[in-house]
Amino acid sequence: MTQKSMSTMRDSAALRWLVLLLISGLMFATYYFQDFYSGLRDLMETDYGFSSEEFGRILGLTTIANVFGMIIVGGIILDKWGIRIAGYAFGGIAAFGGLVSALTASGIIFENNTLFGLILGRIFFGIGLEVVCVIVMRTIVKWFKGYEVALAMGINMGFGRLGSALAIAISLDIAGGSVSPAVTFAAALIGIAMIMFVIYTFMDYRLDSQDKKLAMLKAEQDPRTACEAKAEESEDFKFSDLVKLVKNSSFVYITLLCVAFYSAVFPFIQYAPDILVNKFGFAYVLPDGASIEMFGSEAAGNASVYIVVFLFALGVTLIPNNIKQVSHKNIARIIIIAVFATIVYLNQELIGLWLKNGPKTAALIPLGTIIFTPIFGSIVDKKGKAASLMMLGAFLLILAHVCLSLGTHPMFAYVGLLSLGIAFSLVPAAMWPSVAKIVAENRLGTAYASMFTVQNWGLGLFFWGIGALLIAIPVNSDTKIEIDNVRESITVSETRKTQEVVDNLNSIVAEIRETNPDILDEAEEFMNSAINYLAKEGRLTGGQVSELIKLKQANDLLPYYDYRIPIFILVFCGIISIFLAYKLKRADKRQGFGLELPS
Repeated sequence: MTQKSMSTMRDSAALRWLVLLLISGLMFATYYFQDFYSGLRDLMETDYGFSSEEFGRILGLTTIANVFGMIIVGGIILDKWGIRIAGYAFGGIAAFGGLVSALTASGIIFENNTLFGLILGRIFFGIGLEVVCVIVMRTIVKWFKGYEVALAMGINMGFGRLGSALAIAISLDIAGGSVSPAVTFAAALIGIAMIMFVIYTFMDYRLDSQDKKLAMLKAEQDPRTACEAKAEESEDFKFSDLVKLVKNSSFVYITLLCVAFYSAVFPFIQYAPDILVNKFGFAYVLPDGASIEMFGSEAAGNASVYIVVFLFALGVTLIPNNIKQVSHKNIARIIIIAVFATIVYLNQELIGLWLKNGPKTAALIPLGTIIFTPIFGSIVDKKGKAASLMMLGAFLLILAHVCLSLGTHPMFAYVGLLSLGIAFSLVPAAMWPSVAKIVAENRLGTAYASMFTVQNWGLGLFFWGIGALLIAIPVNSDTKIEIDNVRESITVSETRKTQEVVDNLNSIVAEIRETNPDILDEAEEFMNSAINYLAKEGRLTGGQVSELIKLKQANDLLPYYDYRIPIFILVFCGIISIFLAYKLKRADKRQGFGLELPS
């Protein structure tokens, strides 16, 4: 039998990477929708009157259905009926959740109960989100096992982190003065991703047909081996499979590591812009001239920055991998890095302004993963050391939260966010390919689903818990009323004239002039830009409202939210993560799955 007759679509590198691109659309869109509320926290308080606890409730209840095993149901469906049916079902549920959220934010449905409508949309989205992630990982294993599976997972994670970075950085730009456009845009991305998935399913169907023909050819050569493989593939799901997973100590440790690590990362990302503003004195609004316009849109221009970084990460990872000679590989890396460094140097002033902005700087977390996840994925493929890299990532997680909890100088913020970004690259790049070594391929759907279910228990608690702590510990009811009054006094309603808001702005600046002249220049600069915007639009943007509140806080007219205790709690998640990574490494030595060996 010739080699040609044994080949399938997965043996073509071009088709494998095309598949990765198509299914990564789902990862990009769902991660964007997961995180885009992060930059809108203050605007949601302004538009809808949501408290910090209610904002946390919207995020926390995203996971509610998954806490009760919905992801495991999705994993069983994936293992039993395949990628196409599972993808249509759960991708469709996620898209429906996005639609409900968009219609609610626009006031078309649940006009009198916006909080309920947004929570309902997030619940539907959450049901689809985690199963979609399982489906994407299962698809990568299907097409890349025996090839560059860790690198492919790393790049796919990079697409997801790109979605997170853009969500944090540009959601406020898209929103303008209202939450609705940002929600509608995020929901539309899921719809586009589903179209990409539909295109992929034609390729998936073709590959399944080729695999069946290949199995028939193998059966002619060795009927016994073919029968055993067929029996394994067609074996129905049994709940005893879950028992086997629980009895597998390596799987237990990697699952607990998953929940401890992600509980210290995902909830933090949602609050990161507000932490930088409240704790480190960053701004919500870019100064005039600091935004980048493309096709007449600041959001598109600002997004291009992150896309350039993503392309750099892909280039420094993929281009050298396709060059055979080591010296030529190094030359290629040097050229790519030099080009990127030149771009950074030519835009250093603009970058300096961005690094003083809360949402833009918070995007350093997923930005770090865009650069490092494909690189670490390639290292795992070629060198192994997956368990060791997980231990290193957990250590960096601890360093990040210690800096963010105890420090107050902006440098602590930069070090903390960069450390968190690298940790957020190391652990996933090593963890998810390791699961494919620990669990049989025909049960990967159930295994990934079980991990995501346990992960959601932690995420639900921490999403809501941080928001609740901010109110319960440092901010009393009188303070909340005072902040609400400030928001109300600087927002133009249908019955309030712009001049009244201008008078209020002038009175606040007058207070600052008398009591704290150190920030007078900043206050006057903000007031002038706000008045110009008022004259043009008739109201302040959410970012401008937040900026004004920050000025009052800097003038000791309003208190800050105190994030020290919530962040310090996350340090303990990092300590637990290191312990679990160490236990995983020890268990792998006993069970021999080869987590420290190359893929």
